Amino acid sequence: MPKIYIILVNWNGWRDTIECLESVLRLNYDPFQVIVCDNASEDDSVDRIAEWASGSLVAGCSNPWLQNLTSPPCPKPISFLKIGLGEKVSLGSRSEKLFLVQTGGNLGFAGGNNVGLRLALGAGDLDYAWLLNNDTVVEPGALSSLVATMQERPDAGICGSTLLYYHSPRTVQAFGGSIFNRWTARVGHIGAGINPADAPSRQTVERQMQYVVGASMLVRKSFLEQIGLMDERYFLYFEEIDWATRAFGLFKLAYSPDSVVYHKEGATIGTARLKERRSARSEFFTTRNRLLYTREHVMYALPTVCCAILLSAIQRLLGGDLANLRALIRGVVAGLSGRSASSSRGAGGHL
Repeated sequence: MPKIYIILVNWNGWRDTIECLESVLRLNYDPFQVIVCDNASEDDSVDRIAEWASGSLVAGCSNPWLQNLTSPPCPKPISFLKIGLGEKVSLGSRSEKLFLVQTGGNLGFAGGNNVGLRLALGAGDLDYAWLLNNDTVVEPGALSSLVATMQERPDAGICGSTLLYYHSPRTVQAFGGSIFNRWTARVGHIGAGINPADAPSRQTVERQMQYVVGASMLVRKSFLEQIGLMDERYFLYFEEIDWATRAFGLFKLAYSPDSVVYHKEGATIGTARLKERRSARSEFFTTRNRLLYTREHVMYALPTVCCAILLSAIQRLLGGDLANLRALIRGVVAGLSGRSASSSRGAGGHL
């Protein structure tokens, strides 16, 4: 069976991460190993995750309807290895189920995942990498369904899951991926807000899908080798559509309806589409990256994208949302100047 490396990025979110890991260990698929990439957490996340793996800490569950996916606790201890900054370790020769990796800094979503992807590629036995948000809980068949779909679709580079809201599990976040309006640089998740029972066909979803939502992405090894890793300039948001755009014409996108993942969405950054207001840091990175992506891939649409952002600014002003308005303005300045993530973190906050 194909060898999978499951990659989670953690930043001050060990409670979410160990709940996710409890569900991952119940997957009806093998072989896989898990790489948790910690983005310099300030809450002793690595030590807390190690305590959980050793059996001295129990994962919680904030939605009793999903408790069966994470309890009773899986048998402990779970074999794990801590990998410090700069340590050279070949995962292909290791038998541990879990690797706890210190990235050395807050590298964002793209940078944190790239640390794990480099380790997985260097292992020598990688077939697929599953990029999974740490604020998710998965059904036991989530991974086997993804792999089955990709085995049927050798032309596909990335496959997405059915994403349901963790706190509203009968509500769809996305059927695998999203559509993208280049003229406004706005995205729309396919099926957002509907009941999963009303799902369209897999073929219908795949015809609409322009990128796979990053909460759950199964990525083929050949995609990584030919297209490369995620662009770390984005830090947070728009990495997925940039990846898909770079692969256009070389790889297709796939959707696995039976791969079900429950997503808390925004537990780290403060974004939640079920809420009315996003966080200021989310506002900043969304605005900045709309402009970065447009300048990189669809420069001709820059005037209309700027107009769309201006309308958003007016909405924030009329709504009295001054914190988000300031964040939006900072995002415009950073996006138009092409500032990198490292120079923007102070203005927009961290993942």
